[in-house]
Amino acid sequence: MTKQIAKINFFSNDNFSKTNFTFIDLFAGIGGFHLALHELGGKCVFASEIDENARKTYEYNFKKISPYLFENDLFNKDIKTIMPQEIPDFDILCAGFPCQPFSQAGKKQGFDDTSKSERGNLFFDIAEIIKVKKPKVFFLENVRGLVNHDNGNTFKTIEHILTQELGYSFYYQIVKASDYGLPQLRPRTFMVGFKNEGILKGFNFPPKVPLKFTMSDVWGGDCSRDIGFTLRVGGRGSDINDRRNWDSYLVDGEVKRLSFKEAQKMQGFPKDYHFPVAKTQAMKQLGNSVAIDAVKEVGKKIVAYMFSLEKRNKNMKKTNNKGEWTELYTFVKLLLEQKLLLSDKDLNSTGDLFLIKKVTTQNLNLDFELINQELVSSIDKNSKVKKDINISSIINNATLENIVNKIKNGTGTFEIPDFEIIQNKLGFTVAKGGTNSQKADISLDIEHSTFVKENEGFGIKSYLGSKPTLLNASGNTNFIFEIKNLNTNLITEINNISTKTKLKDRIETIISNNGEFSFLKAEKETMNYNLKMIDSNMPYIIGYILLAFYKNRISKLTDIVDYICDETDILVKLSINDKEMLIDKVKRLLVAILLGLFAGKKWDGKYESNGTIVVKSTGDLVTFHIIDIENMKNYLYEHIKLDTPSTSRHKYGLIIQNNNRIEFKLNLQLRF
Repeated sequence: MTKQIAKINFFSNDNFSKTNFTFIDLFAGIGGFHLALHELGGKCVFASEIDENARKTYEYNFKKISPYLFENDLFNKDIKTIMPQEIPDFDILCAGFPCQPFSQAGKKQGFDDTSKSERGNLFFDIAEIIKVKKPKVFFLENVRGLVNHDNGNTFKTIEHILTQELGYSFYYQIVKASDYGLPQLRPRTFMVGFKNEGILKGFNFPPKVPLKFTMSDVWGGDCSRDIGFTLRVGGRGSDINDRRNWDSYLVDGEVKRLSFKEAQKMQGFPKDYHFPVAKTQAMKQLGNSVAIDAVKEVGKKIVAYMFSLEKRNKNMKKTNNKGEWTELYTFVKLLLEQKLLLSDKDLNSTGDLFLIKKVTTQNLNLDFELINQELVSSIDKNSKVKKDINISSIINNATLENIVNKIKNGTGTFEIPDFEIIQNKLGFTVAKGGTNSQKADISLDIEHSTFVKENEGFGIKSYLGSKPTLLNASGNTNFIFEIKNLNTNLITEINNISTKTKLKDRIETIISNNGEFSFLKAEKETMNYNLKMIDSNMPYIIGYILLAFYKNRISKLTDIVDYICDETDILVKLSINDKEMLIDKVKRLLVAILLGLFAGKKWDGKYESNGTIVVKSTGDLVTFHIIDIENMKNYLYEHIKLDTPSTSRHKYGLIIQNNNRIEFKLNLQLRF
């Protein structure tokens, strides 16, 4: 009993009622991030670690302290098996992602590391989680060499994704363990970023502090060095005078070699942190870990700045991006026009229409009932209080035209003063746009000549910016092919092809060297399941579509289908009788993606919305609805093309050796 009490003493905040923030611990190792942030008042709501011995140490030390993880099966083994949507919401993402691809000790292959774990690409799993979960902060750690790897291009890619693609600020610093009190060099790159920080950048890494103790204190004797060498994994046993030495010290005139007990103190782990594994494993785990005190000191600044940002942003004027402004523009335009024109495949009105009786968005606490062309009633969803508003005195076509121009010309997040006036008069606060996990952006009560429907869900697709996507690229949209009969000695040479058309050239080189592409499956089993809900052969149909696109550079979907149909053996392999049957299957796929199917979420076959509102480049609105599904199908089929997303960002386009199998992945992104 005494031992168990001692085991939890090093945690000062084991009462979760005092929790100030939540965090997740990716590539968790033995829990250095967890320990540091828990002591700052954080609750860990998800962790992931693949190494079995590290998992033993992690679970032993945290099972009583963070029961939430283990009681809810949130200690994940392989980050590639979890969908970001399945991770609980959290404030801070912590990740000491694998450093071997970037380290001096490793082969320094970086993002091109195609070993069976694809460890060089694991940063992109982090980026995908950030994209979906939108945490307030990320806190990343890696080796010092990351900054200069590949002449700085790797680091530039990481910064670009985090800032330009994901919308975070970005700070970094080379931090030594000795900067924050621990007697060890251990230089590491710390990267920190905040969501919604805006242009007023204000985060600073904490100032350095004196050593809390020296190597003499670690050894309990007179050591010739105050600050120790950087702990490593492997390479033990060099002579003390060898430049490669890192574990031998001169203590009281005698050469001594580090055990895991000294390493434990050098890394800042408390005495009662237990290692239920072999001593060699304990030493390896400490060599892979973060320096606790360094993480804690930086973490303290992060948490304080995160809370100051929240306070600051509450008092600042809200800004929105193009998508969020477009949703709000659509909302007020529907209030003014009170009708929606049904569209043909070319975005022209068919002459048919819906009359609109009520408008509701996912992100406002108000419903608006439309009384007539001039009068609407706003209804508070909580209090049910109604307020009549003369809509024509607030919104007119000139105002809407001005808003359209502001949206078209806007970049990043921006303000639209005209909209602030409108929202104040209508009585709602501009809210951020919806999540990535909804197909319906707006709900309408509609009347048609043949039916009346309430709360009919509609998505929104906009041409006010770049052309919209139907299916965004992600790790969920990768498809795996097996390459047969290829000489493995050619793998590195083919992967090093870096022409402007590198994917096409890599595929052609594989084929010219007798390699054969054999489709296996979608990389994520959820995607396989969803596609088979539409048609049992749908994964294979997409496989042939992807090969036609990347090998022949045919981007328009109609042209790809024509190409496949010219290869009659493909239709035979797919058990498809003729071209019309293939077209029908492809159209059903497109409608499913538009109305119900998410790549990363198991689909039940039902549509989440029954229609889509298209915001044309002029600002005019038209709609597609299942009442006229043929026009919807034809619009999608004739306007969709395949796109080439970033190969490094989405981890595809390289030959990978997976046990005894040679694999190659291609990614599906669909754009209008």
